Amino acid sequence: MDLCVTGQVSFAAMSRLSLKVNGKVRTVDADPDCPLLYVLHDEEFRNPRFGCGLGQCGACTVIIGGRAVRSCQTPMKTAAGKDITTLEGLGTPGKPDRVQQAFIDAQAFQCGYCLNGWVMTTKALLDSNPRPTESQIRAAFEGLVCRCGSHVRILDAVRQLAGTRQA
Repeated sequence: MDLCVTGQVSFAAMSRLSLKVNGKVRTVDADPDCPLLYVLHDEEFRNPRFGCGLGQCGACTVIIGGRAVRSCQTPMKTAAGKDITTLEGLGTPGKPDRVQQAFIDAQAFQCGYCLNGWVMTTKALLDSNPRPTESQIRAAFEGLVCRCGSHVRILDAVRQLAGTRQA
């Protein structure tokens, strides 16, 4: 099923592309202009999530080359051959990544739908800047949307990881 084409499916646009997701190489047949998000879902990754499809909410965030990017706006041709990390690639239920553990400890989620974007953005931020300032944290989170109101706990978890926890 080609989710990237409306109307008739055009196999002429398909290309064989290599993806390295969570350390494992996969070869997929996809339209080079197809958003990475759709291919990841076709490859049965549960995260990232489809939110707005416009790159405005962050639910689809993955890490490519150390940067948090919106997979709904990242064409396959841009992602092919690069290291891609999804939420499943960070940790396991028995051994979560330190970012995942901080979110668990702070109970920084309610429904969990947007959590992928917040965790992946936090991971990319702290990997590139282990001690971000409050303004750097807020700038990294600009454009992420949480409708449940977990922002206070999310910020608390990130501040704790960054060593900048407010009193």
